[in-house]
Amino acid sequence: MTQILYSYISEKNHELLLKEILPEFSIDFRNRILKYRRWQDTQLSLIGRVLLRNGFNMLNKQFSEEDICYTKYNKPYFENENIKFNISHSGNIVVCAVTENFEVGIDIEVLQDIKIENFKSQMTELEWERIVSSNNTKNSFFKYWTQKEAVIKASGKGLSIPLDSFEVINNQTKIDHEGFFLREIELNDQYKCHLAFKGNSVNLNSNTLTPLVSEYQF
Repeated sequence: MTQILYSYISEKNHELLLKEILPEFSIDFRNRILKYRRWQDTQLSLIGRVLLRNGFNMLNKQFSEEDICYTKYNKPYFENENIKFNISHSGNIVVCAVTENFEVGIDIEVLQDIKIENFKSQMTELEWERIVSSNNTKNSFFKYWTQKEAVIKASGKGLSIPLDSFEVINNQTKIDHEGFFLREIELNDQYKCHLAFKGNSVNLNSNTLTPLVSEYQF
């Protein structure tokens, strides 16, 4: 089973969150996020940690902040737990994917106006053709962008994998003979969000590929 948890940040709730929620976490985590200059960055990190803890609870697992480790690619994981997770944020939304057994990646992006042509080199030739020939180039671009970002996060190697080195077709792709499967997560029509699983299709059951989406308010 896969849980997708998300929340919006809010400046009016910020001081209350720092007073009531932040003390529930470790001193190291508190000190780290309080160094951020912008309240938005502090709250995004705090809510991401809260969503992760809630995801553990929904899977009837005990959350232990001290058990979080990092790979050489700086991807967080739990060394003695089969729970896999990933967190992403953009604009005013934080989203967290929590699942069992399968490596997972999630990416969300606000649909902002950008110079899409600056990102041509990040797409394969076929992907770029589909973007520029679509009726909504911005929507098409962010579809591919969030898919690719979710995949490299699920791979565990992050930005060490060039985005143009693999091609997404029909919500599937491969990197070094490893399969990845994608699902779009619809949260807000001003955002694009995709979830990626690493694994063979025969091993991914319907509970894994059909996430449960929950909104949290703080």
